[in-house]
Amino acid sequence: MANSIIFAENKLRLGIRNECLHFILLSPCIIFARETIYQTKYHQLKMEAQITRRPYTIGLDLGGTNAVFGIVDAQGNILEHTSIKTQQYSTAEDFVNAGVEALMPIVDKVGGINKIEGMGIGAPNSNFYDGTIAYAPNISWAHECVVPFAKMFSDKLSVPVAITNDANAAALGEMTYGVARGMKNFIMITLGTGVGAGIVINGQMVYGSDGMAGELGHVIMRRENGRTCGCGRKGCLEAYCSATGVARTAREFLGTSNEPSLLRDMNPEEITSLDVSKAAAKGDALSLRVYEFTGKMLGEACADFMTFCSPEAFVFFGGLTKAGDLLMKPLIKGYEENVLGIFRGKAKFLVSSLDGAGAAVLGASAIAKNIEH
Repeated sequence: MANSIIFAENKLRLGIRNECLHFILLSPCIIFARETIYQTKYHQLKMEAQITRRPYTIGLDLGGTNAVFGIVDAQGNILEHTSIKTQQYSTAEDFVNAGVEALMPIVDKVGGINKIEGMGIGAPNSNFYDGTIAYAPNISWAHECVVPFAKMFSDKLSVPVAITNDANAAALGEMTYGVARGMKNFIMITLGTGVGAGIVINGQMVYGSDGMAGELGHVIMRRENGRTCGCGRKGCLEAYCSATGVARTAREFLGTSNEPSLLRDMNPEEITSLDVSKAAAKGDALSLRVYEFTGKMLGEACADFMTFCSPEAFVFFGGLTKAGDLLMKPLIKGYEENVLGIFRGKAKFLVSSLDGAGAAVLGASAIAKNIEH
């Protein structure tokens, strides 16, 4: 059939190729049928969990490097946690099997799966509405396909599972437990392997018509001779202002000048953003220019983001924020130099108050408790 997408469950025929989800479009109503089947199962599991008064939820922060699982109580305390490497597995099925294997010992520590109300997942390129991860540029087993991720975990654990963008999950955690507590309008920007964003307007997370809103890391910042991004396009913010982008900038600066630098003692391909940060902290001029370049571009992007939703704050989260003023000072300067006059001086620039993956794990866990499909 010319138009084809595959979905399967019960009366629909399942077809999975290369661990990816495709759908055979049998009629215009199949998409509705697909979502209805998943929603029905989700609500059935959620009702069972509520009847038995299960006190804990599972949060999964799926990053490009690490996948962190946490067991969270009703007060937002992470009681137990564990992690696995995201890229260590060739297929989504292998990842899910490894994740469940790592997860069950900490589930047993809190009384077993019967104590778990549900699971929430924060993952890049995830679809809030249908529970999938689609064409995630920084995840090898989901790079070129659509993975029914929530369903895969739900089938293994027999609890309801919901999913949203990893940056959305971080925003939910920050809004509930961190520096964005009480705010109704803010943008969470995550600076890790990639660049993500969670947008909150009037107290509500923005998902858009298809569940994929908020991909601000893929706003194009350089239309001429832009770097190739993991998504396949050129010039994306993520290609410059992620942790990997900082390392790429350092390599470019080293390759286009003879300027002395502490980084020249290293293999260029092994340079990380942490190395650049350490060198900059020691006064290394080239490394300082790397952060000046990165912060300025991120500030320019925030100036543009300000125009469409006028947030009261930008909240930054992720490993790159550990650079502190090396990043934040040029960021704020770049913002003030480029923001529309009516917005100048209005936005706060805040760094997450939650440790490490805590914000994303807490936010992800809150999805299972609070988000209805």
